[in-house]
Amino acid sequence: MKLLRFKHNNEIKFGIMERNEIVTLEENFLNSVKKTSIRLSLNEVELLSPVLPSKFVCVGLNYMDHANEMKEPLPSEPVLFLKPSTSVNHPEYPIFYPKQTKELHYEAELVVVIGKPAKDVKIEEANNYILGYTCGNDVTARDLQRKDVQWTRSKSFDSFAPIGPWIETEIDPNSLYIKLILNNEIKQRSNTSNLIFKPNFLVSFISSVMTLLPGDVIMTGTPSGVGPMKAGDEVSVVIENIGTLTNKVV
Repeated sequence: MKLLRFKHNNEIKFGIMERNEIVTLEENFLNSVKKTSIRLSLNEVELLSPVLPSKFVCVGLNYMDHANEMKEPLPSEPVLFLKPSTSVNHPEYPIFYPKQTKELHYEAELVVVIGKPAKDVKIEEANNYILGYTCGNDVTARDLQRKDVQWTRSKSFDSFAPIGPWIETEIDPNSLYIKLILNNEIKQRSNTSNLIFKPNFLVSFISSVMTLLPGDVIMTGTPSGVGPMKAGDEVSVVIENIGTLTNKVV
């Protein structure tokens, strides 16, 4: 099942995809999935980020090949950092190139969406707290990341967390092809089977530190091939059985 948040006639609505049509829901799917009789086509709506997280919990160096390209040792446990809620961005919306950086990078990521409050979750029970999965781009000011001891500034500018286009609830996240396309050229290509720490483990590990709320997301890390974007570029994150998230840099 694909869950969407979208704008139609200047109203924000929620829906599910059925046979390439959007069936509008009575309320936020985080509360319930109650269908209405209203059906819309994708070209009638403006897709929004499927959720508005209270926080983005991000995992660094979670692909072996990316740790190697960053010249970092493999982590013995997940390396966590946060993006603020204000960094959220939507499908087809612009990524703004800040004046403070001269090295803006893309990072394609599988995103875990939390469906209910999660605290001290056991690994074997983590699926009960996961609503589904979507695509994400952990946009990074790489020169600021190298300059700062912490990664917060480099990861937190407005528009630096595009997610979407929707949440897929019925997939196995542990073996999905993932790629990033920059101006029609594939720059990143991998499979989520190469994740060092899998989604269920991450939900358990992170919830032992902080409470995860409905709509919160975990960005699970990026494979090798990260690189620069410039104004005018179009960047797409493509994940098997989920979809494509596309944004332009301005």
